[in-house]
Amino acid sequence: MSDERRRLLAEKTPFPDDLDDRLRAQLTFLVEVDQLKTILRQSPLAAADRRENDAEHSWHLAMMVVILAEHSDEPIDVGHTVQLVLLHDLVEIYAGDTPLYDTGAGVDQQEREVAAAEELFQLLPADQAQRMRALWDEFEERRTPEARFAKAMDRLQPLLLNWMARGGTWRTPGVTADDVRARKAVIGDASSSLWEAGRGLIDEGERRGWSRSAEPEA
Repeated sequence: MSDERRRLLAEKTPFPDDLDDRLRAQLTFLVEVDQLKTILRQSPLAAADRRENDAEHSWHLAMMVVILAEHSDEPIDVGHTVQLVLLHDLVEIYAGDTPLYDTGAGVDQQEREVAAAEELFQLLPADQAQRMRALWDEFEERRTPEARFAKAMDRLQPLLLNWMARGGTWRTPGVTADDVRARKAVIGDASSSLWEAGRGLIDEGERRGWSRSAEPEA
């Protein structure tokens, strides 16, 4: 992170001087996270010929939690899980998106995202900053049933979009169907039934030629 303070979006049109300090901090944060709508991901949309952005992705995960919660292998608090998926990618506003199959870009991903979390959440009042950072850490650490299910949704959602695109990022050069299965296996940590279904889509995609089969060993 640069020593020079980042210019915040809210500073483009400053709030009135008499605005309550706590509310000013909250609104400043909410304006800043509007940038999530500009962070493009690699996954294609099912409904249009373009890539999705992080805000669309996060909304879709929240909807998936509501609809698919019954498939969790452990009881989960749906509201808490929705909070996890809504904020899990906020750090990408400053850290950028890291494509799942780009191993080089993932080398410093954790370092970049931790720095972004420290910078972004401190815009909020201290109690909310602590709460948001704790939720983000919970998602990353996957120690709770809610976090495991949230992570499963994060891997299942692009799987569905790639299926609809007849390959999508599964066609990334150098990526095989085995790579896709390995990256998506975390779904099984939260839901055996959803992983069975997801693995079935990956397998069928491979049979249809939408992903590359691994070369047989000599």
